Amino acid sequence: MSRLLAAVLCLPLLLGLLPAQAAEEQLFSADGYRLTRYRSPTPASVDGAQTVDTATLQQLLAGQQPPVLIDVFRRPWLHGQFVSDTAHQNIPGSLWLANVGEGQPEAQWLDYFRHYLAQASGGDRTRALVFYCKSDCWLSWNASKRAAALGYTRLYWYRDGIDAWQQAGLPVQTAKPAPLLREQSHRQLQESR
Repeated sequence: MSRLLAAVLCLPLLLGLLPAQAAEEQLFSADGYRLTRYRSPTPASVDGAQTVDTATLQQLLAGQQPPVLIDVFRRPWLHGQFVSDTAHQNIPGSLWLANVGEGQPEAQWLDYFRHYLAQASGGDRTRALVFYCKSDCWLSWNASKRAAALGYTRLYWYRDGIDAWQQAGLPVQTAKPAPLLREQSHRQLQESR
C-alpha cells in the first residue's frame, strides 16, 4: 500500500506538473547565466573558457606569465560595506571580486567587475585569467562566461575551486574582497534615493 501511495504522490512530478513555486523558478536568464541554486552540480565546461584541474592550474601558475587568479565567492553587501562573521580563504595572489558571479548582478557589480578585470589585465584582453569559487559553484561559471562576453579571450575556469586546492594540501591565504570603488558606492547611494 505504501508503494502505491508513493507512486500517487510522485505522479505530478513524473507528469511534469510541478508546484507553482518550482514552475516559476527559472534557473537561467535569457542570455544564459545561472540565476539561482549556485551551489549545485556544474557542467564540465563553460563557453569561452577552458576548464582546468588543480594540476593544470599549478602548471599555469609556474609558467613565465602566470594567469591572474580571480576568486568570485559571494560576500554580503550592507550599508556600503562587505560584511561577514567568517573569514574567507583563497589561493595566494588571488584578486577577490565578490558578487560578480551572480546571474543578474546590479550595475555596480558589473562596473566593479569591468574595472578590476581591466586593471588586473593591464587592459590586455588576451591576458590569462582564471576564475574560481568553490566546487559545484555556478558563480565562477557565470563570471567566466561574463568575462568572455566582455571580450577576454584567454580564460580558464577552475571548476573544482578552493575546495580542491585545499584538499590537495596547497597553501591558502585569508582574503578581503577588492573594495567597491567610491564612485560606484556614490552612484548606488544616489540611485537609492
